[in-house]
Amino acid sequence: MTIHSGNDDAGSSVLFSSDRVFRVWRYGSGHSQLLLRAAPDSAHPVRLDLLFEGVDAMQLVTRYEALELHTLDEEETGRIFELSGVPARWRSDRLVLGLRSRSGAGYVQCLKVSALLGGTNVLGPDDPSESVDVVWSLRG
Repeated sequence: MTIHSGNDDAGSSVLFSSDRVFRVWRYGSGHSQLLLRAAPDSAHPVRLDLLFEGVDAMQLVTRYEALELHTLDEEETGRIFELSGVPARWRSDRLVLGLRSRSGAGYVQCLKVSALLGGTNVLGPDDPSESVDVVWSLRG
């Protein structure tokens, strides 16, 4: 897992990256939450989750190998805001993040995203006996 602050070759800023494989684990429309999960494996004994909160719009593939979260240019961000129907007065509170990996790309429009590390099995963090550490977070 790497947290970035620089620009990549495409001119966007990479905010977060991980060489792990993430899968779309859960989306709850009632709480507007999206969970992408990298399950524990032999190289990474602890689960890594990306929790997006206040999700207004998304375009996803089901699996991301070596995921990067990055900023989008103003034109692309504006296009996504128009498609999602979020009123202009609320847009300054929203994040529009690109997702790219070796296995696909997409985007998420949300209020907050956090990387959560913890748990040694694939299930959780619904299990309150497991501790979860916030290792990175970004709020709109």
